[in-house]
Amino acid sequence: MTSEAENNKTKQQSIPKADMPKASVEALIKHSPIASVISNPRLTDNPIVASNDAFCELTGYDRDFIIGRNCRFLSGPATEPWLTEEIRRGVRERKPVLVEILNYKKDGTPFQNAVLVAPLFDDDGELEFFLGSQVEIDSDGPSLAKARRMRATEIVKDLSKRQREVLKYIAKGLLNKQIAHELDLSERTIKMHRAILMKRLEAPSAADMVRLAVEAGM
Repeated sequence: MTSEAENNKTKQQSIPKADMPKASVEALIKHSPIASVISNPRLTDNPIVASNDAFCELTGYDRDFIIGRNCRFLSGPATEPWLTEEIRRGVRERKPVLVEILNYKKDGTPFQNAVLVAPLFDDDGELEFFLGSQVEIDSDGPSLAKARRMRATEIVKDLSKRQREVLKYIAKGLLNKQIAHELDLSERTIKMHRAILMKRLEAPSAADMVRLAVEAGM
């Protein structure tokens, strides 16, 4: 079986250095155990501009193939078009979206993929990148995505009201400065809350914290 990606190699873009993410943005996904990418919506077709090792391991593709392509290279013959459109709607509306969709690995193996796409904004509040993360789920057993959502909800319920407020804005892709403005708090206070949240949520990276927040319905 050949995945659609094998037939779409000409769609790869050459990404100018100026359009690649800064080290601070790449750090969001670098050490995450969850397969994750960063894409640039300011470029044609919103191509991937960074990916972590977990994404390469999950999909079987290396970075030379991944960088410069839209994430739909994981689509194939049985990928649900209505779910693909739901992801596109989240991108258009600049809102986090979480769907379970059928994707394909490099060797053509289909897998059920719980995909998260969430916006990331810059210091001026302008859309800068999108965070995408993928979790493979067992299509023959109870939904791992459902289990993750239930766990995330339970964890978030134990947070204080202020911590939930901060987490909600983190999930929306806002930076500390913007969250401080929204909540009328100092940036230093927001940094403190972010550090506490990372610890309480046992999130190894900011990307994992965003995913947990979205899984909890925030």
